[in-house]
Amino acid sequence: MKRLQKWSTSMIAVAAISFSIGCSLNAGALSTGNVQDEAAINRVVSEMTQGFNSHDAETATRMYTNDADFVSVRGEIAKGREEIRKGLAAILSTRARNASLDTRAVTIRFIRPDVAIVHVDNELRGLVNSEGQTLPAHRELSLRVFVKESGVWRVAAFQNTLTGPSQPSSMGKPSAAP
Repeated sequence: MKRLQKWSTSMIAVAAISFSIGCSLNAGALSTGNVQDEAAINRVVSEMTQGFNSHDAETATRMYTNDADFVSVRGEIAKGREEIRKGLAAILSTRARNASLDTRAVTIRFIRPDVAIVHVDNELRGLVNSEGQTLPAHRELSLRVFVKESGVWRVAAFQNTLTGPSQPSSMGKPSAAP
């Protein structure tokens, strides 16, 4: 009887240890990114902004996947890196030729270790209308879906939304990205 009780206690201990190890391994597998991944994504966001500000469509779009989806603040749709680059080049040579972008906030949420949803709050200044008149600065919030391919973070989807004028509303600060 004592032998059976000892065996039972041992098996329970082994099961508890195995369960604990399994849980910790699963927690690692469900990891939501790390400091290096966040830094890499922030560098990509910064590179996109720098490319826009230098009016270099190639630099501003080289991080897109070949099949990326893009929706502008005006609802214009582009499919694939090359189409996105051509569309941005056209804008940068016309109505955004003197424009500048200022990134105000970046929020990153990993939905898998190799997929992140990134909200970027920007202020855009210097756009001109079809008559050449400079438009007021405005705020934009973009949703960017990042994927990690062969160790490199790339943009698979981009959706931009106009959030309002650059000055705060009477309600105070614009709401933070979810």
